[in-house]
Amino acid sequence: MHISHCINSKRLYSLQFTMFFPFSILGFIIVLFPLGMIYQSNAAAALEVSVPVYDISPISAIPTPLVSSYNDRIRPLLDAVDRLRNLKVMKEGIQLPTIVVVGDQSSGKSSVLESLAGISLPRGLGICTRVPLVMRLQHHYDDEPRLFLEYMGKTVETDEQNVSDAINLATQEIAGNAKGISNSPITLVVKKNGVPDLTMVDLPGITRVPVHGQPENIYEQIREMIMEYITPEESIILNVLSATVDFTTCESIMMSQSVDKTGQRTLAVVTKADKAPEGLLEKVTNDDVSIGLGYVCVRNRIGEETYEEARIEEARLFETHPLLSKIDKSIVGIPMLAHNLVEIQANIISKCLPNIVRQINDKLTANVAELNNMPQHLSSIPEAMAAFMQVMGSAKESLRKILIRGEYDEFPEDDNMHATARLADILSDFSNKLLFFGIPKENPRDFLIEEVRVLEESKGIGLPNFIPRSGFITILHRKIVGIYGMPFGFMADAWAYIETVVVNVLMKHCDNYPPLQPSTKRAANNLIAKMKELSIARVKEIVEMEKLADYTCNPEYMITWNKLMACQEQFMKIVENGSENPVMEIEGFGRIDVGHMRQYKEVAQQAFDMKLRMTAYWKIVLRRLVDSMALHLLFSIQNLVNKDLEVEIVNELMGPYGDGIKRLLEESPSVAGKRDRLNKSIKLLKQSKDVVSKIMDKIAAYE
Repeated sequence: MHISHCINSKRLYSLQFTMFFPFSILGFIIVLFPLGMIYQSNAAAALEVSVPVYDISPISAIPTPLVSSYNDRIRPLLDAVDRLRNLKVMKEGIQLPTIVVVGDQSSGKSSVLESLAGISLPRGLGICTRVPLVMRLQHHYDDEPRLFLEYMGKTVETDEQNVSDAINLATQEIAGNAKGISNSPITLVVKKNGVPDLTMVDLPGITRVPVHGQPENIYEQIREMIMEYITPEESIILNVLSATVDFTTCESIMMSQSVDKTGQRTLAVVTKADKAPEGLLEKVTNDDVSIGLGYVCVRNRIGEETYEEARIEEARLFETHPLLSKIDKSIVGIPMLAHNLVEIQANIISKCLPNIVRQINDKLTANVAELNNMPQHLSSIPEAMAAFMQVMGSAKESLRKILIRGEYDEFPEDDNMHATARLADILSDFSNKLLFFGIPKENPRDFLIEEVRVLEESKGIGLPNFIPRSGFITILHRKIVGIYGMPFGFMADAWAYIETVVVNVLMKHCDNYPPLQPSTKRAANNLIAKMKELSIARVKEIVEMEKLADYTCNPEYMITWNKLMACQEQFMKIVENGSENPVMEIEGFGRIDVGHMRQYKEVAQQAFDMKLRMTAYWKIVLRRLVDSMALHLLFSIQNLVNKDLEVEIVNELMGPYGDGIKRLLEESPSVAGKRDRLNKSIKLLKQSKDVVSKIMDKIAAYE
């Protein structure tokens, strides 16, 4: 925003800026401000409206009003923003355009505000302003001023003689009788003939050294409060500086520069110009601290001067003083400060209003949706039963999707909740371990040694060259014992994972009914513990069955055995002929030296046959174990989701210690608090929407 002022009272005052507002509103704003402005729009040709400002040079010509008052078209804009502020819409994260007054302690803030408002504010040692003071100045056509305070939900009438005491009493009520500060604001409404239409927030003066009665961290408290108000982009910073100090060392300048580095939303008021006129022209001309909206130099009211007398003396000072008269007349005097503030306020409101409307609508829509997604407050057993059935129905459907159908749209980013894939991983890991450890690599020197020993111990009176079944079963038992713990470990891992998924889904669907969560979780844990126990028993049966019989109808057994037996003739030739090369290639075993079997010629053929039969059969046993585990698990999951879970939860709720359905009637403090918070927020936002809708309707009517 670029602002240029007239050099003397004979020229016109103009304001030039690029509007961030629809052109229809632009036309409205142009009509509203009798301030002699030039508005330019990127979408339209330049439109010029020029109205002369008051002549501030001849002392006798100074009028009573500081600035021409707004007409009936602009006043509603300011009233709308003030009503939004009173509604505390900023608590909803919606920032309002605000002029924030900051300054170091004793910088002359109070004097500036008094001159603008034409009233006396609290004075004294230490911090006079201990809470944010929202000053709403309104031009009032009646000769009798009206003043009142609004704070802590109440309104207190006062008058010009007693306003200072009224502010002190209100401050003590909010911040206590000590010298501490509070962030709870006081709104001072001043309806008075001649005051500019302005709303400003005055904050405590910055002090580093606490005086008696002040907290040790008073500086940190004040800084935190100031930063809260000046950080939003919608805030205009009115930085009050004393002419007697070096601007670059002022604490208030450092704070404003930290949030407004280019100074595009900072206006500086230089007070006590009569106390330090030397070098003041250079200070405001050189602008070492980047004040983007410019400077205004003023003279503070002295002693018992009336505000009218003070303005006359101020005009005389800047007209006649040998040093101060050299300062451009466009940046001196309380009247010029009032003009600047009015213009800045008009600009920021016109810029921010559409965004405020959008934010209110977006926040209202979001809060209504969130409230609608909350469960209704339950007041009867039938309502509680209906809510329970709805929860169970939605939870079961989620579990069907996750555990049975393999859909994971409810948890797209949480891989751990993609249950069918994770169970497949657990099964695959079990299968790989089973095949790896279930078929161990044996030492080639021990090839057929175990089979020989078993045959020696299984021999009996009978025909030779028959493989004794007892020997085959003995080796089978040994192999099963070697992998005995793996199926049980798999089943334990699978049910632990299923339990995690089931509990997570149930807790999610019961989230709006906290009283239901403990019973539901307990029921799920108990049910899965029982189902895990049944699965372990089933695994034990499957393993024991494999020990009991050596049977399969799988044709792969005979195919594999015949394939392996193709090398039996070569094996026996090596065993029976001592001069034959003892190394041979056996599929599945590699190159093996079988020369050591020559000493077991009597049982070598039986041992070889038993070895190859067991090799062909053991692979089928391992795969059968994996298949049995998988089928049992899938069957159990189906029963869990479709039947057992709901029965278990109902029994838990309806049992002698349950009373779960009745507990659903007791809304938890967190849910009740959330519901109340949303209802209050929606009420506030609806009121705010009504405020901005009315002002937008008025704007449309003036198009």
